[in-house]
This record gives sequence, structure tokens and C-alpha cells, in this order.
Amino acid sequence: MSSVQPYTYADNTEKPYISHPLLPFLQSQSQTTLSRLYLRPSSCLSIFRLLAPLERQIIMNLLWLESAIQTSTMSAWVIRESRKLYDDALLTLGNLHILPTSTVKLALNATFKSSFRQAITGGGSSGSFGVPAEKDDKRQPIDLEALDGFALEKWETILHYMVSSGSGQAPTIPSQGVLFLLQRSGLMTSIHNAPLQITSAGFQFLLHSPHDQLWDLLLQYLLLAEERQMDLVDILGFIFMLSTMELSREYSTENLGDTQKAMLEDLRDYGLIWQRRPTSRRFSPTRLATTLTSSSPPLPTSTGTSSGPQEGFIILETNYRVYAYTDNPLQTAVLNLFVSLKYRFPNLVVGSITRDSVKKALMNGISADQIISYLITHAHPQMRKNNPLLPVTVQDQIRLWELERNRLKSREGYLYTAFASQADYEFVLNYAKELDVVVWENSPKRCFFGSLEGHANIKGFIERRTMGASS
Repeated sequence: MSSVQPYTYADNTEKPYISHPLLPFLQSQSQTTLSRLYLRPSSCLSIFRLLAPLERQIIMNLLWLESAIQTSTMSAWVIRESRKLYDDALLTLGNLHILPTSTVKLALNATFKSSFRQAITGGGSSGSFGVPAEKDDKRQPIDLEALDGFALEKWETILHYMVSSGSGQAPTIPSQGVLFLLQRSGLMTSIHNAPLQITSAGFQFLLHSPHDQLWDLLLQYLLLAEERQMDLVDILGFIFMLSTMELSREYSTENLGDTQKAMLEDLRDYGLIWQRRPTSRRFSPTRLATTLTSSSPPLPTSTGTSSGPQEGFIILETNYRVYAYTDNPLQTAVLNLFVSLKYRFPNLVVGSITRDSVKKALMNGISADQIISYLITHAHPQMRKNNPLLPVTVQDQIRLWELERNRLKSREGYLYTAFASQADYEFVLNYAKELDVVVWENSPKRCFFGSLEGHANIKGFIERRTMGASS
């Protein structure tokens, strides 16, 4: 008998492309909204960066063509094995209204093509990439190290507040705007006007990379645009503009719209921009902002000062012992969510993954796969020489502890029993199976359990059969 491998273990092979979380949101927007957005060269460039490699290649193949080409011409370049990948790419570009829905010819959206050409070749005076502020001889611009420190402080204030909620600690409280966003996004909640407490979604949020965390909050910010009477296109345009700006350079606020000027306070609270004063007419984008649509790390890489290290810091042994080479309080606090910590040294934290520590994490909404994913993402370079990367025994045990918690599943429904004969039982059972509402059956005892949704149909069927037999 061939053995069955229930899980795929972590190794060092290249991971498949994962769609950016902003793309589904953009695809849900109307053609009018996207056409307004495509008037801005910086937006076109940023969206291009978010696309999959094949989607980018299709755009580049069509960008400099002055007329549409036959779909059959483009299809001839696609090998049979990649046909589905190509069709999916066309579908995504069509949903973004970058390509038309025509099945005969292919051509880029004229507005997108014109703006994207301008983004690549330069020129124009739209200020889409920001207007650099004039040099101020009285004040020196903020240096890069101080800018990184500001972004890190703002961002880690948010994360520290989340991870410390309910622990008896007194962390720095973020601004009201940040607290409102955390609550509306479901990451924190308040019961009976009590202080905000982290939710299961919030615990999962803490295990994500800083880049994913930032986009999670920005997507919620975009969803609140209509409620706050803000122009969605202006919000998206400003976010995309920031992602294409030069790090540590000062830009003027004079060319910003009313919505974008109102965003400055919120973006300061998130650590995306720095201003000398709230009323200042100039601002500098931080590394958090300039890396929004790129693959560069969103936080500084100095050891012990980043909440999202670019080099891993965790070593996991087959005896479940964890060694974390970090002195960052936030990293230690996140580890404490699923690791039983034993010792703390100036640059090293030692603990163990235990049944109780994993059960505590599961109760807080963290799944076994998320724990394993976090350990993989932050594995020490020495660990990356192993294949599989994490010990298989540890991966299996974490999943088994999760299965212990999920041994029983409740489901509402009805038990049908006391049939007069085996023929009656099988007749009703077959009808229920046709409806696909049978959850459990026991033929010797002439009973079965049906789902709640199918009860009305089964009840009616039995009543009609009973009436027919009596007449």
C-alpha cells in the first residue's frame, strides 16, 4: 500500500507567487474609479509593481504598440502547459480594466498606456510623483537614521499596544485615529466600554510580516473612505505617490488635494510620513511608505531595533527548544504568544514549544500553520541549511496538538428515527441523500441525522408519503 503524505513540510524551494492583497480591492472598483486613478503616472507604476510577473510581461509587450493585436498572435507565444496561467493573467488585467474584455484584439487601456509611458520615460508636469520642497537654509532636513527611528517608534507603538493588551502592562497608547482603525478592522475590541482587548484576528495579525501588517491596516483605511466622506481615488493616489517617492527627501504639501492633506495626520500616526510640525508645509516619506509597492524591507535592518528582521533570528531544535537571537521586546512578546519562555539574556531568549503554550495560542485564534509559518519566516540563516527547514517531528506535533482541540465538531440538525419498516427508512434516506443533507446514518438501527437546512424538505416529504399511504 502506498504511503500518504498528509502535509507538505517546509523546505528551501522557491515559493509560488502570491497575489498582493490590494489587487482584489482594486478589481472590485468601477471602471470610472480606475480610469480616474490611471490618470496619475505614479499610480500606474505602483499597480504595475504589484502585478504577477506574467501580467507585467503582457503589459510591457503591449505598451509600445500603437494599435491592437490579434489575441491569437499573443496566444501563439504561450506554451500549452502555461495556458491557464496566461488566461488567469488576462482575467486579472481585464478586471483591473487595464485590458479590454474583447476576445478578438488586445490593447492596453488608453489612459493607463499614456500614464505608464510617462512614468517610465519621464516628462509631464502633473506632480504625480510629488513636488520636492525648496531647500530650507534655516533648517537641515531630517537624516535617514532619525527618519527610520521615527517610523520604527510609531509602528512598534501600535504593535506593542496590541500585544500588551490584557497583560497588565501599561504601553504607550497610540492616537485615537489608530485605535479607531484597530477596532473597526476587528484586530481589537471593547466589551462594555472596557479597555480595548486584542482579538483572535489581532493575534494572527501579529504573526504577519510588517509589510502585510501595514497593508492590512491600509486596506481597512480604504474601506472607511466613503464613511469618512473622503475621495477614494485621492487616497489611493496619495498612497501610490508615497510609494514612488525618494526616501528622506522633503516634499511640498501645496499640490495635495483636501483629502490628501487630511490624510497627513493619519499617515504620521502610522509612521508613513514625518513632519517637523503638524502645520508644516513639507513632509518626508519614511521607509514604511517608500517600500509599499516594492520588495524592499519596510523597516530598518539594524540588529535588535527592527520589528521585522530581514535575517532570521530563531533556531528550533528537535527537542522543541527555541533559541531567539534578539533583544527586541516586541519580537520577544510575539514569541511569548506560542513559546514558553525560560531564560532571557542581553541578546538571546530561550524557551520551549510545549503543549500548553500551543494550546494557549490556539485559544487566541492562532493556527498551527501560522505558528509554523512564523518560525519559517524568521528562521536563523543556520537553520536554512536544513531540508526540511524545520524539524518534521516538531511540525507534526504542533499540528497534532491543534487536532486535539478540533476532535469534536458540533452541527445543528435533526435525528430521524422510528421508521415503520426498512423500506420506509431507505426511501426517506435516499431522498435526503439526493438533497445532500445527510450528516450521519445507521442502517441497522434505521436512523439518520440530517442537516438543519434540509429539515423542511425531509419533513414535507415524509408528510406527503404518510398522507398518500393513508388515502
